[in-house]
Amino acid sequence: MLEIKPNLGNNSVEEIFPGGNDPDCFDWHETWYPVHYLEDLDKSKPTPFTLLGKDIVIWWDKQTQSWQAFVDECPHRLAPLSEGRINEDGLLECPYHGWSFSGDGHCQRIPQQVADGTAETSKRACATSLPTTERQGLLFVFAGKAENAINTKIPVIEPLQESAEGWVVINTFRDVPYDALTLLENILDPSHVSFTHHKSVGNRKNAAPLELEVVESGKQGFKGIWKQGLKPNQTGKLSTTFVAPALMWHDINSERGRVITSVYATPIRKGECRLFARFPFKFPSKLPGLLIKLRPRWYVHIGQNGVLEDDQIFLHYQERYLAAKGGSPNFTKAFYLATKADSFVFELRQWVNQYKAEPFPGESFPPAIPKEHLLERYHSHTVHCASCRGAIANIKRLKFWCGIIAVLALASIPLLGLYFDTTSVVAVVLETITPLAFGAAWLGLTILEKQFYEGRTVPPRNLPD
Repeated sequence: MLEIKPNLGNNSVEEIFPGGNDPDCFDWHETWYPVHYLEDLDKSKPTPFTLLGKDIVIWWDKQTQSWQAFVDECPHRLAPLSEGRINEDGLLECPYHGWSFSGDGHCQRIPQQVADGTAETSKRACATSLPTTERQGLLFVFAGKAENAINTKIPVIEPLQESAEGWVVINTFRDVPYDALTLLENILDPSHVSFTHHKSVGNRKNAAPLELEVVESGKQGFKGIWKQGLKPNQTGKLSTTFVAPALMWHDINSERGRVITSVYATPIRKGECRLFARFPFKFPSKLPGLLIKLRPRWYVHIGQNGVLEDDQIFLHYQERYLAAKGGSPNFTKAFYLATKADSFVFELRQWVNQYKAEPFPGESFPPAIPKEHLLERYHSHTVHCASCRGAIANIKRLKFWCGIIAVLALASIPLLGLYFDTTSVVAVVLETITPLAFGAAWLGLTILEKQFYEGRTVPPRNLPD
């Protein structure tokens, strides 16, 4: 498969806007979606993903030195290619019968055929490849007609594209148990931060009237401005951009610096999407950026997972309540949008209705997930994150050695009495402090390890003040 390159000023090729050619309908397949941060992908093995209900496999092609994406089905017997391996020749090998594929999808080897056989040359032997490209540290996959990919605009965070220098960017991601539209609706509503995220990134004391205004709108999304900030002293130029169908960002630009909150909502299936959150910062001084860079990525992810869980449970149920009341076509009756703080939520739902922009038209939500399962972190984040996978492996090693040292220290107490006076300072230190210190370290590492597997059951906003 040929990796898509950017169109660099070729005026003879007309750029295609995402969503298809129908001016009255937005097709969620006819656009690019981020599927992984490049730094989290493993070049040694295939990586499965589900995009718009279609299982795909992502793998590194050594021959072209690029990431490839196939529909996750071997053309032979439809076994998932993601269960296979990248073999010694750098080909993606099916786990069932060993059929092997190059990056363009062509079959290179069928072990079961006779020496002079040519079955691999048939088009029926090809894996279905999808266009890929890399932008701003993300791998993008095109979900629609492959011939449209090269000319379709790739949704990127425009402020980063316009001036790449000076930004410090914090990244995270998670597979969340609600729809892409529900995620976008939530992030497009800045007024919820004070209450939902109280004690994490918000404060109820900052709650105040918030006037939002849409200044531009169409099939490709909308732009809006804020008349005031979330905090009393928040000044400067405040705006929000929604790039249809799955990207938005808030841009707060003031004398004290520029802060962007951006989110991609990549649709996995009905009721599930992959959230890519990016937080670019630009400050007049270099010190804040240096302090941000000092924090390990896995440590930042633990905190950001906690913030996501502040509203994860009620969003999972909220979208089902909306569906029961008629969904987006009936949102003005289902929701009571009484203030201008709801302007962007209103505009998003209007966009869905006007352009028939449901990502899974006609599909129903699966049964609701029990609350305790909604806080699961390992399979929704940790296992997919290179930083968190590495951190948890190191924590387990440290736990092992802390436990061993603590046990050995306790077991050796009788032997120490043969060599030291039991009243000496050295004996007291060795007999008491050593097992306590390493035992406490083991306990602390156990608590830290748990945070890679599950979230807190009570959000900070519901704790006593």
